[in-house]
Amino acid sequence: MHLSSDQKKHFAREGYLLVEDALNDTDLQPLIDDYAAFIDQRARHLYQQNKLSQLYETEPFSRRLAHICREDLSIYSDIDLMNFRGHDAFSFLHNDALLNLIEDIIGPEITCSPIQHARAKLPANILQKTASADKETKTRLEAAIAENVAPWHQDAQVHLEEADPSFILTVWLPLCDATPQNGCLQLIPRQHLRDTVYWSEGFGISDENLPADEVLTLPMRKGSVLLMHKLTPHRSTPNTSDDIRWSLDLRYQRSGTPTGRSFYPAFVARSRANPATELRDHAEWSRQWQQALAAITPANRPRRQNRPTRPAPMPGAAGA
Repeated sequence: MHLSSDQKKHFAREGYLLVEDALNDTDLQPLIDDYAAFIDQRARHLYQQNKLSQLYETEPFSRRLAHICREDLSIYSDIDLMNFRGHDAFSFLHNDALLNLIEDIIGPEITCSPIQHARAKLPANILQKTASADKETKTRLEAAIAENVAPWHQDAQVHLEEADPSFILTVWLPLCDATPQNGCLQLIPRQHLRDTVYWSEGFGISDENLPADEVLTLPMRKGSVLLMHKLTPHRSTPNTSDDIRWSLDLRYQRSGTPTGRSFYPAFVARSRANPATELRDHAEWSRQWQQALAAITPANRPRRQNRPTRPAPMPGAAGA
């Protein structure tokens, strides 16, 4: 699948594009199976250590990790792509159907940014099902539940200044149906045309600085892909369902432009001019992440020095 002329115009005008049914089970199931095998392996290890009362192996993928997290959060702490580093997860970052969409926005020389995440948004109701847990466990579980309920923000807020002029495309996709009940995304369109970041104290955008424009709620079927400009404000809502809302948020950009996370590994995902530069070696990708994380943990990574507390321009970021 490639984007039509109208779809490209929609992205340029609105700052986002929802591409329905862009991927199928052949694209997504290997990634899901990769995570399911990882969770199963880790659960068996925890069970052997008497940290789990049972394996929950009859639970579906959409719920198994939530049951496990009621007793132990160690698997949850490692599901992000940089920690998990699964073989099929790496392969998915090169998925041709996905890269075709990306190429239609940013061109044929595509780098996969190191700002890439897998999210397992836990259902809020697991707190009610953990009534017997001690206070420390409940506190940690509350933090895990809140972790993936993102406030209003723009992705331009999370990279270093060196990447301010870079056009960076956010690619968000659910591994299950994303609904208002399980915490789908909301966004405010057309803000990228203003070349403005709506800075506030801390992470995100305060109510005071949030643009007073229409808010779109975007339910998405599994297999759909959301493309977003890095200046498009968006947030995710709480998960009030019984299932985990699994999703990926990835970032791609033109090769040769700064990622704003130079201390973490980016790689060429597609090059029409020089395919030999594409990184296809999973072991090498994993080695680069291991080395980078050993040197700089996420908690200690460099942060922006120029972080205004009021809306401010980010010239150049609007150009695709």
